[in-house]
Amino acid sequence: MKIDLTDTTSSKINKALVQGRRAIGTPAVGMVLTLVIVTDEENAYDALRAANDASREHPSRTLVVIKRVARTPRARAQARLDAEVRVGADAGTGETVVLRLYGEVGEHAQSVVLPLLLPDAPVVVWWPVNAPLDPAQDPLGALAQRRVTDTYASEDPIQDLTARAGTYTPGDTDLSWTRITPWRSMLAAALDQVACEVTAAEVEGEEFNPSVELLAMWLADRLGVPVRRTGSTGPGLTAVTMETTCGDIVLDRADGSLANLSIQGQPDRAVALKRRETAELIAEELRRLDPDDTYASALRFGVDRLGARAAENGSEGGAPAASAPATATAEESAEKPEQPAKAAPAKTAAKKATPAKRAAAS
Repeated sequence: MKIDLTDTTSSKINKALVQGRRAIGTPAVGMVLTLVIVTDEENAYDALRAANDASREHPSRTLVVIKRVARTPRARAQARLDAEVRVGADAGTGETVVLRLYGEVGEHAQSVVLPLLLPDAPVVVWWPVNAPLDPAQDPLGALAQRRVTDTYASEDPIQDLTARAGTYTPGDTDLSWTRITPWRSMLAAALDQVACEVTAAEVEGEEFNPSVELLAMWLADRLGVPVRRTGSTGPGLTAVTMETTCGDIVLDRADGSLANLSIQGQPDRAVALKRRETAELIAEELRRLDPDDTYASALRFGVDRLGARAAENGSEGGAPAASAPATATAEESAEKPEQPAKAAPAKTAAKKATPAKRAAAS
């Protein structure tokens, strides 16, 4: 069921929601959270479809905030709120309200959204595109317990990761981090199968892909070893190699679907490691509403290294060579700038496997 409201108010939208629930015979509210999607008209359809798919696992009230750009001075002076209320089969397993804000109303979106939040339920704000560099300070982000961005959609992912590391607030997360959850789980499980010391690692993937950078920072942060970042044609992450005293551990995914895990002394095995849709990613993020400390640690670990790469890009007018190794231990780089990175003091896999596995599970 759809109800269109033109030049409306938050009060009238709430009344339309009650009317819609009664019309389809479900007067009770069974949603577990409010999902606020802040996007533009171009990306609204895809974001809403992903949210509707995720609502099968997390029934929620979805509020889509679209700030319309006025084309003329007269239109900019007219403040107006249009809404489209969807309940029943048109809204997945929850309720959906598409809000289109015109004129000065767009500058006060939080005042429109606040009366529509479910009472006593957590709030999650998701920016599919054009996310603020400091989500917690955004007026809409300040309403939420969880703030989801997607650095992959930004023009300069490396610069955005650096900025978000400096402004991180508990509750922030990024879908680029969510994309590497299966990789982290698989690598942690591989370390559980050996009793060797990890001395170095290499992460291979598309250039300017923030998921590749985050995985490299996570490995360097958790294992305390040098990590090289090399480029490939993709898609996405293509391979991770962990050098150990017993031989290399290689997780190679060339086609974006099926990966091959190779451990010295064991037969190679094929593992499913497909690239997931946005609906699966947002559903994973909605499963937990507590701060992701592992993400925060990995993000902050790479601030200095990413900052140096961003400065290099700006001074040379282009990206650094994808195959150039980037040492992931910032302290070693500062102390020995003219020497190649050396392996950090050896740590046994038995000591590192358990923390790494916990991080992957998080």
